[in-house]
Amino acid sequence: MGVVAKRSSMTFFSDPTCHYSHRVRIVLAEKGVTVDIENVDGKNLPEDVLELNPYASLPTLVDRDLALYETKVMMEYLDERFPHPPLLPVYPVARALSRQFMHRIERDCCSQLDFIIGNSDSKAAEIARKELCDSLTSIAPIFADLPFFMSEEFTLVDCCLAPILWRLKHLEIKLPSNRQTKPLQDYMKRLFDRPSFAESLSEFERDM
Repeated sequence: MGVVAKRSSMTFFSDPTCHYSHRVRIVLAEKGVTVDIENVDGKNLPEDVLELNPYASLPTLVDRDLALYETKVMMEYLDERFPHPPLLPVYPVARALSRQFMHRIERDCCSQLDFIIGNSDSKAAEIARKELCDSLTSIAPIFADLPFFMSEEFTLVDCCLAPILWRLKHLEIKLPSNRQTKPLQDYMKRLFDRPSFAESLSEFERDM
């Protein structure tokens, strides 16, 4: 009986150190979803993940008979499955722009972050740190007019960006403290002060 109950609930297999897992945990917390979060070592995956995910990767979201293994798909699924509060705009043009912002964050920020994490002591990582810092500094002014990323409301785009910003200090990336970056610094405070963000943090992330 216990096994059947467990299978019928939602389970999120999460890497507690990974910014991709973190973004989905933020969505789960924003939605107040009842979910079993299983913290998993990426080098020692449980049988469930190996059976359900053809790429044997983390994170993996299991909801009854559905298994998802791409984070943007997970986030949009959760937004549709639990519609309140909505984390994507209603109108098609605005939704498309949000999806494109998420794509740009992955191309411009996540790729650099992944490189830094995988090559932290290399000279190339120092270059990537500077490039990521410069990229974030260049977009800082957009937060002067709107409280969130090109939006009045907190969205999936913010869920993608927040885990990156939270890791900057841990990865020895220091944003310049000046008038240009103040809107970004204020935005970061708004993100990190959200109850859902605090709830989303793994023990590893809290220690950052």
